[in-house]
Amino acid sequence: MTVEYTRYRIADPERRAAFEKACAAAAEHLYAAPQCLGYELAHGVEEPERFVLRIEWTSVPDHERGFREGPHVRPFLAGIRPFAGDIEETAHYERLLVVAKGRV
Repeated sequence: MTVEYTRYRIADPERRAAFEKACAAAAEHLYAAPQCLGYELAHGVEEPERFVLRIEWTSVPDHERGFREGPHVRPFLAGIRPFAGDIEETAHYERLLVVAKGRV
């Protein structure tokens, strides 16, 4: 499994609200993609202009070839494309340690 993190910085509060709505709508296309295992959108507490979109993929090749060449990528990107200029970083990471205290 591979985790992709995309960091956004969106200064305008109105655009932040629009971004959250766009991500919620676009997420249905992630959910439908077999290469996607899960996703979350997090919002900065100390820095409200910051967001992190975290997507779990079955593998980097499944993301880069399977998802990007599949039917779900275009509608997903169409929903979030207005915020592409707000991206500060996108990268894949390999999970090394996970602790979920008190969760089954």
